Amino acid sequence: MKTISRAYDSYAQARAAVEAVEKAGIPGADVSIVANKYVSAEYADVDDVNGAAAGAGIGGALGAGAGLLAGLGLLAIPGLGPVVAAGWLASAAAVAAGGAVAGGIVGALVDAGTDREHADVYAESVRRGGTLVTVRVPDQDAARAEALLDQYRPVDPVARGAEYRKGGWKTFDPKAPPYRPTDTEIERLRSNWPR
Repeated sequence: MKTISRAYDSYAQARAAVEAVEKAGIPGADVSIVANKYVSAEYADVDDVNGAAAGAGIGGALGAGAGLLAGLGLLAIPGLGPVVAAGWLASAAAVAAGGAVAGGIVGALVDAGTDREHADVYAESVRRGGTLVTVRVPDQDAARAEALLDQYRPVDPVARGAEYRKGGWKTFDPKAPPYRPTDTEIERLRSNWPR
């Protein structure tokens, strides 16, 4: 099995990528999505992380019967704060958040085979308002899955990491207070959203 991860600046891009891989026959059990709660709130009336009832509401509003997306729920991940998430990566990060496994979302990505530097950038991308999609596929299906995910304009982790470092960022810090995007950053992220 190979794990392929892509971060997107908008939830709309990530949602389209998830729908594409599911339509291509990749089982929902092998797909994960983790979105910043503040950005995802655009698609559902979410003000606070308040358990399963809120998660079910978000799943209904965001997923509307769309496989993995229908199972979205709210959870808190150290360093990311509240996220809207579904899938195996979200489960691994939630277990890590509970203290059973060290490393949180970065550790889960690295354990799945993602380069550490890319895992840090992906986690920071979610922290700053982006959405992460991760897919597990048999090795022979990796190129097809990558091509599907790449159709939706993911961020380049090398370029994005360099951009973050210009602003003083060094690496993802799970002990940092949760990041809440500024109005300017949210507006930049929303520029790709369909209306």
